[in-house]
Amino acid sequence: MKFEVETEEKIRIDKYLSEHTEYSRSVIQKMMEQDCILLNGKTVTSHATVKNGDSIEIVKELESVISNAPEDIPLDIVFEDENVILINKPSGMVVHPGSGNHHGTLVNAVLGYTDSLSDMNGEERPGIVHRIDKDTSGLILIAKNNKAHEILADDFKNKRIERKYIALVKGVLPHNHITIDAPIGRDEKNRKRMCVTEKNSKHAVTHVNVLKRYEHYTLVECVLETGRTHQIRVHMAYIGYPLFNDPVYGKEVLEGFGQFLHSSEITFEEPITKEKLHFKVNLPKEFQDYIDHL
Repeated sequence: MKFEVETEEKIRIDKYLSEHTEYSRSVIQKMMEQDCILLNGKTVTSHATVKNGDSIEIVKELESVISNAPEDIPLDIVFEDENVILINKPSGMVVHPGSGNHHGTLVNAVLGYTDSLSDMNGEERPGIVHRIDKDTSGLILIAKNNKAHEILADDFKNKRIERKYIALVKGVLPHNHITIDAPIGRDEKNRKRMCVTEKNSKHAVTHVNVLKRYEHYTLVECVLETGRTHQIRVHMAYIGYPLFNDPVYGKEVLEGFGQFLHSSEITFEEPITKEKLHFKVNLPKEFQDYIDHL
């Protein structure tokens, strides 16, 4: 569906569409979250305004809301108290249900383990404070109540939580320490990819430390100063050292394991007791076995 805006004054796009289509304002907002609506050929948020002559296109229907179902899936729980759960997520597990992933997600597993979860992100993402990619393994924090969720979200926003990742990249990095400071935004040519760009981007900083060099690879530790979508994968590809086995940002895929990226360490303050906590988990077997044979 594509049409031209007819209005005498600027108006929010969600309000305009709710008045000129069969969709409610809340449905329109969810459609924008799923990139279903384009304004003058580009995706927008519900806060965008339209003016006379603008072009709006509804490129796809809203995917039906997936109801979360508890599932009996084993969890590798690293730490738990009455406020948080720290889980070592396996590579290949999606964090929450969505397009093409209706079952077997971390949310399904957590719901099968406990019904004490925050609901600040609604029914679709109970307890989820932050995310890591499907094929990224390692540590992820879950909030068991809204107070803990609120505090942890603020800690992430204000960089009070430190996360370290281990990655295997293609090529031999010449420097022991580098900082990548490059803004990240959605790739206009491929909406499933992110890229370094000045357009509609957000500040992104990754600190990289070399752990070990191999003949054709480098094992690195990455410390996130910001938390953008696909940040480490985008930044490493941008400087010419893409993550090994990354199907999106790399040029070759040799293993079925997914990109070699592991959330290995996290340091945070327990949101209620204020105890300083630090945890570290080993590399997945597939990751460790591969570098052992390099």
